[in-house]
Amino acid sequence: MTTQLTDTVTPQPPPTATRAQAASGPAAGDDGRPAPGSPVIVLEDVHKHYPMGDQVVRALAGVTLEVRRAQFWAIMGPSGSGKSTMLNLLGCLDRPTSGRYVLNGHDVSDMTDDQLSEIRLRELGFIFQSFNLIPQLTVQENIELPLYYQGWSAAASRERAQQTAERVGLGDRLGHRPAELSGGQQQRVAVARALASDPQVLLADEPTGNLDTATGQRMMQLLSDLNTQGKTIILVTHEAEIARWAHGQIHMRDGKIERIEGNG
Repeated sequence: MTTQLTDTVTPQPPPTATRAQAASGPAAGDDGRPAPGSPVIVLEDVHKHYPMGDQVVRALAGVTLEVRRAQFWAIMGPSGSGKSTMLNLLGCLDRPTSGRYVLNGHDVSDMTDDQLSEIRLRELGFIFQSFNLIPQLTVQENIELPLYYQGWSAAASRERAQQTAERVGLGDRLGHRPAELSGGQQQRVAVARALASDPQVLLADEPTGNLDTATGQRMMQLLSDLNTQGKTIILVTHEAEIARWAHGQIHMRDGKIERIEGNG
């Protein structure tokens, strides 16, 4: 049994049952990427434990989950619910203590650090609340950074950075440094950097947390547009207004999925 996140909302189970029946999706397309509606993320009975002195913190306590291509989901829950741990595992920044995680057909549960680093570069894009831009680099150089680590040529990475900057409305800011940009512009640079390698999945950690309300709404509109263009987006937020931009919400408590809400 797998919690299937689909645009058609399955009737909610009683509180003690947090899994809905999974349905099979279409096969991968000719380009080797998942076809629309096919699974991109599959978690099977995932646990994550952290030792703290003589105690063990069970940050995730048996999460089973399926996310399909081109979906848009918000992870919500109180402090200590496991939502940040979930995002770290989905982003291959950490490994499960037990259970299985399959990302775009790759079982990443037992990968080495080097293998995890490689799959992060290829398959995932990260958008952080604090932007995480390098202040000494220009907009173009910040966007090019993940391409450098993938071995792109200077000419190809320069062209790609220009394309992604145009895509987020920053084509005229390529030579600027982060300190010369507004908060909203810095966050768009972070989005462009996340998009540079054309990942299947964008993971956003409180992406509007450092933005004013109007700028935050524009950021969410950008993410919504990217989802419409086929990107799978999973964000963590504590704001109900931000979560409503997603097609559905995954509510967590005590390391488990408490319930799933969706609006189709």
